[in-house]
Amino acid sequence: MGGLGFLDAGYLAWIKLFGGTAVCAGIGDCETVNNSIYAEIGGVPIALLGAGAYLLLVLIAAMMLRSREPSENLGLAFFGITLVGVLYSAYLTYIELAVLHAVCPFCVTSAVIMILLWGISLLILRRSPDENPDMTGGA
Repeated sequence: MGGLGFLDAGYLAWIKLFGGTAVCAGIGDCETVNNSIYAEIGGVPIALLGAGAYLLLVLIAAMMLRSREPSENLGLAFFGITLVGVLYSAYLTYIELAVLHAVCPFCVTSAVIMILLWGISLLILRRSPDENPDMTGGA
C-alpha cells in the first residue's frame, strides 16, 4: 500500500518539478491544487515530501517483515510517520475544500492510503506481547 502512495505522490511531484498537466480525467481540479501556494513548503513540493514519507514507510515495513522479531521502535516510527501524514492530509483536504474550492483526486487517494496505513500502524502497536515478544519493552 505504501508503494501505491509512493507512485501517487511521485506522480504529482514529477508534474510539479518538471511541468506538465496532471491527468485528472475530469474528476477534479488537480492543476488548481498542485499550483497553489499550499503545494509547497519552503519551495519543496508537498508531493515530493509525501513521496519521501511513503518510501520511508515502505522501507520500515520491509525491515519489520524481514525481521523475526521487529523492534518496537520500528512500529512506533511507522505509527509516527503515518500519524503526521494523516494530520497533514486532513489539513490539506480542508484547504482544498474551504480555501481553494478544488479537489485533486490524487491528493484524496494519498489521504485515503495514509489513513489506511495509519490504521495498520495501530494494529501493529496493539499486538499483544504474547504475539510479539519484542514489543514488551524488555531486553
